Amino acid sequence: MTQHFDPHGQVATPVQARRTRGQRAYLTGTAAEDRVERIYAAAGAQVLARRWRGQGGEIDLVLRDDSGLIFVEVKTARTFDRALAALSPRQAARICMAAQEFAGTQPGGLLADMRFDLAVVDGQGQARIVENAFGEF
Repeated sequence: MTQHFDPHGQVATPVQARRTRGQRAYLTGTAAEDRVERIYAAAGAQVLARRWRGQGGEIDLVLRDDSGLIFVEVKTARTFDRALAALSPRQAARICMAAQEFAGTQPGGLLADMRFDLAVVDGQGQARIVENAFGEF
């Protein structure tokens, strides 16, 4: 069993270790979302929401560009391949349900053009975007 240590060098309890891992994962995810958001902004996309939560689930980034709405799932891992593999069909379905809910609040509603992208960030902070990763909606 791997031991974890608190900031004072003391062995952390399982609860402290879990809390530390959770905080690290949250900060890593937030940094990845920031990185991906900057890429889309540089391409002219407008951010409509971050970590938008609807009844169907959560969407990491919701953007709009000249082509319509863009729903982005951001995945981080040591390698791009691991990050790509982290999106399950079940999660993609939940994101699609949440996207329908979000789109219903926008001009054009469910008739608006939209796509689902997967942004992957590796352990060095490099990002790649797979447009239409979920296929056309």
